[in-house]
This record gives sequence, C-alpha cells and structure tokens, in this order.
Amino acid sequence: MAMKVSDHILERLRDWGVEHVFAYPGDGINGLLAAWGRAGNKPEFVQSRHEEMSAFEAVGYAKFSGRVGVCAATSGPGAIHLLNGLYDAKLDHVPVVAIVGQTNQSAMGGSYQQEVDLLSLYKDVASDFCAMVTVPEQLPNVLDRAMRTAMARRTVTAVIVPADVQELDYSAPEHAFKMVPSSLGLSAYAPLPAPDEVERAAALLNEGEKVAVLVGQGARGARREVMEVADRLGAGVAKALLGKDALDDDLAYVTGSIGLLGTRPSYELMRDCDTLLVVGSSFPYTQFLPEFGQARAVQIDIDPHMVGMRYPFEINLVGDARRTLRALLPHLERNKHTDWRKKIEKDTARWWEVMERRAAVDADPINPEYVAHVLNDSLPDDVILAADSGSAANWYARHLRLRDGMRGSLSGTLATMGPGVPYVIGAKFAHGGRPAVALVGDGAMQMNGMAELITVAKYWEQWADPRLVVAVFNNQDLNQVTWEMRAMSGAPQFLPSQSIPDVGYADFARSLGLGGLRVEKPEHVRGAWEAALSASRPFVLDFRTDPAVPPIPPHATLDQIEAAAAAVLKGDSDRAAMVRQGFKAKVQEMLPGRHHRGDDGDKR
Repeated sequence: MAMKVSDHILERLRDWGVEHVFAYPGDGINGLLAAWGRAGNKPEFVQSRHEEMSAFEAVGYAKFSGRVGVCAATSGPGAIHLLNGLYDAKLDHVPVVAIVGQTNQSAMGGSYQQEVDLLSLYKDVASDFCAMVTVPEQLPNVLDRAMRTAMARRTVTAVIVPADVQELDYSAPEHAFKMVPSSLGLSAYAPLPAPDEVERAAALLNEGEKVAVLVGQGARGARREVMEVADRLGAGVAKALLGKDALDDDLAYVTGSIGLLGTRPSYELMRDCDTLLVVGSSFPYTQFLPEFGQARAVQIDIDPHMVGMRYPFEINLVGDARRTLRALLPHLERNKHTDWRKKIEKDTARWWEVMERRAAVDADPINPEYVAHVLNDSLPDDVILAADSGSAANWYARHLRLRDGMRGSLSGTLATMGPGVPYVIGAKFAHGGRPAVALVGDGAMQMNGMAELITVAKYWEQWADPRLVVAVFNNQDLNQVTWEMRAMSGAPQFLPSQSIPDVGYADFARSLGLGGLRVEKPEHVRGAWEAALSASRPFVLDFRTDPAVPPIPPHATLDQIEAAAAAVLKGDSDRAAMVRQGFKAKVQEMLPGRHHRGDDGDKR
C-alpha cells in the first residue's frame, strides 16, 4: 500500500522524536486517524475531553519536558477550540506545534460545513510559522519548519492539512525548480553576548551597593550561576512567577515571587535597591520594579525581541542565561556592603514567619493558606506542581517553598482559567515516574478540571508513578475576582456572577475509580495530603475553604483593606453574612510587617 500524506506526517513526527500527540478526533482529520491505526498508535494519540484541553496538555508537556508539545484537532470548531491553549503557549514562550484539519479543497470557498479561514484565524497565534499543505511535495518541509521554528523561537506554529490532502499518496519533493527539500534536526545552541558588552555590564553591577536580581523561567538552567552571582554581589533574588522553580526558596536571600501575587520582601527589594540585574524574565508589571532613575539596570535574555522592555536598562545582553552569567562572573567583584544582604535575609525570614502565622489564622471552615502551607512538609523532592489562575495561584506563589529538583508552573502571561489539571496530565506523559500536584480553585475545576479527570482515569495506569493529586480549593466563589471587586471597586460580592455551586469533586473522582476525600476540618488537612501523596492511584482532595480569606497583595495599604472589608460587610447575601464583624482585625493580623503609617507614607 502506498504511503499517504497522513502516514508521512506521523512518520516525520516520529523522526523528530515526538512520542505523544494530545488531540481530539473529528472528520476533518479522519485521514490522520486512519494513519494512526496503521502506525500502531505511534506517536501515541492522547485523547482529551476537549480540544482546548489538548492544547493545555501539550503546553504542560512542553513546559515540564523542555521538548516540543504537539496537539491536533479537526477542522472548524476543533481548530477554534485549540486557540486558548495555543495562546497560553505563545505568551509564555513555550514550543507547541498544532496540526489541524480543514475541509476538502474542492469545497473551500463554498461556505461549506465547518469551513473556517484557518490561515487568517491562526496568523496571530502562530505568527512565526503557519502554513497549509495543498500538495504532498510541500512535505516534509512544512512540518520540519514548524518543528524547528517552535523550538528555536519557543513559540506556537501550525500546520493545516485539508482532509482530501491527507488521503493523497505521498511523493517527496524532487531535485527540481520550485521544490523545497528538507532535513531533520536542530542542534543545541547557546548564544553569548560580545565580551566588551559583558565587561560593561560587570562594571555597572560592581558599582552597585544595593543589588537586586530578578530571575524568570529563562534562568532555570542557570541555578548555580545565579547563586554565585548573587553571592558575589551581595544581592537578594526575587523570582517572576514563571521562574518560581528557577531557584530554591530555602536560600536565605531568595525573597520569593514578585508582583501582585508576590511577597513583601520582593516588593521591598525592588523598592530600595540601587542596581538591578534581570535574568531570563519579561516580567510585565513595571510598578513592581524600581522607580525610574532609582536603579541602574542590566538585562540578560536569550531573545533579542524581549530585551529592553519593562525598564530603562542601560545594558541589554542577548544570550543564554547560563553561558552569559559564566562569562560575567570573572569580572564581578565581591560587594563589601554586607548590611544590604543581611537586611534582605532578615526581611525574608520574617516573611516566612508571617506566612506561618497567616496560615494559622482561624477560618470557616478551613483557611486556604493553611492548605498550601501544610503541603510544604509533604512535597516529594521530584514533584511537579501546577497552579490554576485565581486565588489558588496566590497560595502557590507565596506559601510553597520549592527546592532543587522540583518543578512548578502556571499560566503566566495569559493567566487563563483552567490549565491546572491538563498541565499535570501533560507533565505525567513527559515524566510518568514523577508525582504531580495541581492546585485549582473550584471555578477552574468546574470549567475544565472535572472533565479531564476522565482523561486521568483513562490513562493513569500506564504511568510508572500513579500519583497525580488535584487539590480543589472549594469556597463556592470565584474568589480572585470577588476580592478584586472589593479592593478596587469597594463592591460587595455580586452573587449572580461570583457564586458557584458546591460539587462533590471527591465523589466524582471516586465514581471514576480514582481516590477522593472531602476535607472540612483543619485538623484533617495534613493527613489528607499524606494520604493523597501515598495513594496507589490519582487522588482528588476537596478542601472546603473560607472565601473570606483575602489574597492580599504585598503592597496593600490599610485603606485598601478597609475598603475591601467594608464591601464585604455591607453585602446582604448569605455568603456575606458568613463574614464575622471582626474581619478587619483578622485581616490586619494577617498583614506582613507593621500596621501603621511609615515615615514614607506607606501603610504597611
């Protein structure tokens, strides 16, 4: 039997080392599905419950493996459904290739069923490379370029294959005019800035007395180099949320996450520094960086399109983080101003004490901060963590202390709801021998997570380590938005938009043959984590948490807290009635630092 275009596509994916394709079937890719059958399901077709989940699973696979994630979907609605997950990959600079079907060429232009102009639809999300295959000779070049571009530019690419083209006999491009042959592979490479630029950057950093370092996901492969630079410069190190696993939280000078979901010591590190080094991060929130003119700054990034943004950097070094820092180190002098480093370490130690106190505050029924804080004691050394968007991301950002060997991520730039569970599914296909934990709100669980438990039930027995724990923060409230409305608008909870039903998440998990436990008392939290992380199958923990525990930003003022408290207390709903009159005092107890107006007018 002659090889068809669809057969060649799967063969080429195998040649590229692709082992899994996260997908959902449809008649727009019937040719590919038949080819999968002929190929013995290699690469493995991983069936999600929805195409958006396929894309998220490909993103999770790519984030936690460092390899290209591949997803596939049918024409029309299938291709449309992929978009949110693909934008998540694009905005977080994750390599993902989408293979999508299209209606037959003979029907195109005829307003045919499921006919969508996919080249126009995908031209933004796959702006670096998007092509439609119309003749077999376009392959393998189109697929090779999609793979190479996704890897080289850490982005999304797309290959569109009409249904009738999938069924054509494959013929390779010839040695002829207007034929484009291709070859496999992309060697590893690590760019390095010019030596004189490195020396200029070192000179600037050596002049600093109060040095701050900000690292992102681009610094993940440079852990030791970042530590040595920080020691040499006497610097504190803050982490963008996508770089939470780039450096150990147990290091005394690591101040933790930065930004709206960040820590007080990271906020103060940026507020008070005179020199800033940013490594592998495009952290977008300028207001959390030093005031303009306050600090001299150097940026290191592998992508020339991402340097020079967010802050008026004096020197922009384009290069691989590890190699660039290694080149920088011989030129760095040891900072003699030790008081700065001592202050950072003292402030950071105090912050962790505050976090412990905040986690211990009574709540009705369970403080969500306690749920996350207790997890630290049970985290396996090789755990893979994912947090969904919403208030759960706050607890992940502020309470979990990641160590060397642990991995963690979330939807950073898009901040979309719903990727927590599919992320860890993708992670388990990349690292079947490692445990995985997803922290999700009940809103995200209802949106996407519950259906993807079916995917977990379908595949978990093929993973070497069966542990996949989904922790649901069940407060029957779309909590992050509720608190944003209170803090920013002084508005009480708007029940028609914010209140969501109570669901038996653990019951649903057990109905699928998974483990499940509903936790309604704080004294049961620790035991629940231990049970889930020692279980012989995936597990869902349904934590009944208090919606009145606020995700307070580290720079919050008492005026803002008072406004939020007043908004809660003036609400006339049953949910608002749950909030005790002592709410304001409770929140003040949870605030880090002092509770009075400082000399600089900053309300702590």
